Amino acid sequence: MFKHRLKLSSSIIIFVCVVVILSLFLTDTLISRTITKTIRTDQEEKAMNVARTVALSPVIREGLLHKEESKEIQEYTKDIQKATKVEFVVVIDMKGIRKSHPNPKNIGKKFSGGDEKEVLEGKETISISEGTLGMSSRSFTPVMDENGKQIGAVAVGTSLNKIEQALQKAHDSILVGSIVGLIIGVLGAILLARYIKKTLFGLEPYAIAKILEERNTMLQSAHEGIVAVDRDGKITLVNRSALRLFQRAGLSNEPIGKAVDEYLPVSKLSTILKRRQVQLDEEININGVSMLVNRVPLILEDKVVGAISTLRDKTEVNQLAEQLTGVRLYAEALRAQSHEFKNKLHVILGMTQMGYYDELSDYINQLVNHQNQEVGLVMKHIKSPALAGFIIGKLSYAREERTSLQIDSETPIPEPKSPEVTHELITIIGNLIDNAIDAVAKGERKEVTVNLHYKNNRLTIEVNDTGAGISEEVQKNLFVKGFSTKGNNRGIGLYLVERSVRELGGYIDVESTPSEGTTFVVELFYEPRGEEA
Repeated sequence: MFKHRLKLSSSIIIFVCVVVILSLFLTDTLISRTITKTIRTDQEEKAMNVARTVALSPVIREGLLHKEESKEIQEYTKDIQKATKVEFVVVIDMKGIRKSHPNPKNIGKKFSGGDEKEVLEGKETISISEGTLGMSSRSFTPVMDENGKQIGAVAVGTSLNKIEQALQKAHDSILVGSIVGLIIGVLGAILLARYIKKTLFGLEPYAIAKILEERNTMLQSAHEGIVAVDRDGKITLVNRSALRLFQRAGLSNEPIGKAVDEYLPVSKLSTILKRRQVQLDEEININGVSMLVNRVPLILEDKVVGAISTLRDKTEVNQLAEQLTGVRLYAEALRAQSHEFKNKLHVILGMTQMGYYDELSDYINQLVNHQNQEVGLVMKHIKSPALAGFIIGKLSYAREERTSLQIDSETPIPEPKSPEVTHELITIIGNLIDNAIDAVAKGERKEVTVNLHYKNNRLTIEVNDTGAGISEEVQKNLFVKGFSTKGNNRGIGLYLVERSVRELGGYIDVESTPSEGTTFVVELFYEPRGEEA
């Protein structure tokens, strides 16, 4: 797509050459005209001054008044011509007869060219005409006697060939300067192109444009909202996702160029610019819309040049977390059942190989009766297949952890009206059972009891363990995200429990006695499916 585009160095060189050539052409044209006019004016003025000087000479006046002194006129004009380096100095009488001429043979002959009429009438004139010496520029001035009466005229000529030679010499000088200027311009263009390319990390302009287009496309395609500000706190970038979030929050659709503190005061990006600190996974509220934000300063050469923030609708994050948590709980329950079943198969295989068929029959009957009793009890009281299967998996997990898990239900638990409620219940019951099993892991009595009770669209869940208990100080932060006494990267389970309980419009209570155990009591609004209701 870009392979036929010119490189930066080539573009600059071509551009500079075109500009220099055009500039020099225009300069040459204008200067040539000016020089031509100047040279001609100078030559004409010079010739006129020479003519006036000759006209004032007593030698010329006497020669025109007395014919016998015409030889002196020739000698005098010859000396003037040689001294001033003009083409010719010709003196004529009132009849236009030459009294002097560079070629003595033309003395006494009539002045040729026809442009001498006005000077014989007493007027100074300048003209271009062709005479015996070729084309020339002629300056005429009258010669007056002592009484002011015209007695003749002086014509001083400058060859046009010499003027053209002077012009050509000036033009050649301009041409040489133009070529030198062009060479210097090309060298400067090459150096400039190298400097610019080095500044642009060796990238060509079209490559930079392509990167910019791809960057803008990526930023605009990102699902998370992205807001960037410069070092002065002015908003420089807002992608489409961020605009949608701002629109939901009732903000205007034109944030670019505005101060971030005025447009979005809760963003705290101005604080990031000052403190240069990264802030991750913080919750903000914009006109009732909850969002999770990350804020990062942009540092270049140890200087803060701006800051960027990503925004995500908290509702979407909550839904994702719930889905992931539910999948994890399902997977753990299935893994426990699979592990328990695998162990029992190993026992059956060993008894078969050893030939203990009578004992094998009793063992299988015992397993079948126990399984039927356990499964039948759960299925009898819990009508939701997903929740019942999940609890059966937790029974297997408890046995794997060598913990006694007892499930009691005073009343049947109908299947909920919405499948989402089942998912929330799995999150609540699964995390409470896991925490209870962890609490009794190091104790002598490893007993966990789960009591379920349903009445009048209210479901009560009570999970009791015989662990070491929870101190009052720990209870204050029990449902805070990330808080845990078990180490890093924990403290999510009870946070999700509390959130699910809140989503279902219920409440949760904790009762704990040191060295005796802990009881979690959850009460929820629980609407059964139509038939069971």
